[in-house]
Amino acid sequence: MMLALPVSAELQTRQMMDLVDVQGIRDNQLVGYGLVVGLTGTGDKSQVKFTSQSVVNMLKQFGVQLDSNSNPKLKNVAAVAIHATIPPLASPGQQLDVTVSSIGDAKSLRGGTLLLTPLKGVDGEVYAVAQGNLVVGGISAEGRNGTSVTVNVPTVGTIPNGALLEQSIPSTFGANSDIVLNLKRQSFKTARNVERAINDTFGPDVARAQSNAKVLVHAPQDLRQRVTFMSMLEELEVQPGRRPARVVFNSRTGTVVMGADVKVHKAAVSHGHLTVAITEQPVVSQPGAFAGGQTTVTSNSSIDISQEQKPMFVWPEGTSLETIVKAVNSLGAAPADLMAILQALDEAGALDAELVVM
Repeated sequence: MMLALPVSAELQTRQMMDLVDVQGIRDNQLVGYGLVVGLTGTGDKSQVKFTSQSVVNMLKQFGVQLDSNSNPKLKNVAAVAIHATIPPLASPGQQLDVTVSSIGDAKSLRGGTLLLTPLKGVDGEVYAVAQGNLVVGGISAEGRNGTSVTVNVPTVGTIPNGALLEQSIPSTFGANSDIVLNLKRQSFKTARNVERAINDTFGPDVARAQSNAKVLVHAPQDLRQRVTFMSMLEELEVQPGRRPARVVFNSRTGTVVMGADVKVHKAAVSHGHLTVAITEQPVVSQPGAFAGGQTTVTSNSSIDISQEQKPMFVWPEGTSLETIVKAVNSLGAAPADLMAILQALDEAGALDAELVVM
């Protein structure tokens, strides 16, 4: 028992950077609009007006003048949207991966090349330019009679290291005297433990917990010393606060996920199915010869009501997750039935967990 206690405590601690985000060190997203050329007849069709308009505008920049009313038929060109993510504190000249997605009716981007495209941030400024050959994981094939086969998604591709960063995005990491640590999961206990771990290492009043989601840390102003300080923060071990028990429902897929801390108070549960089957059988009624009547079709309805007899069972106080799963499986309950049982337990006040519906 003496040897087991330190191991148990160590398993409960986590590195600080797994629990917090540093304010000012964040990703930034870019987006752009461009053209993919070199397709083998799988590009946008002529009814996609903005593709041909984009090609006409591009050719004008190279001295090729076309009639403004002309609508060139371009089967090897597709209009695409490009997006990329700038890592924190990235510098000009760094390469970024980009994702290219068709926005017209192109059938496939396989074998295409993205022309030089500016990528803009949320402020409308250009921060990177993208260009290169696409890598497409999907493929499609179509026969003359209209039959087609599509594997994965051929209208989305990637360009590894396909963008160059032209300017960096300013960061507030080195501008303020304090470093702000934002907790990924809000918890007063976690914020207090983060404050205590930092002060025990660097001295009193270095860290100050402001709320259940923010901790201020006084850091050196010199950037080199600040980097060293942050490297020491990364190695600190912190015991996170207790996470609330949750039961997550995904009504679209029928998925139910329950955490290990889900507990049930003493409750009696019964679950059964009531099935009503109505069968309509048409019956032809034909009058005898020379009777003067008309042949009619009538319905003969048969109704069958059946109800499965499911026994009621009692969950004892503090029932664990494993016992809950075994009991529900013994009822033969589907995921939808499990959702109904857990929701009823929550309404009865017998479920110690938060219900989350996705």
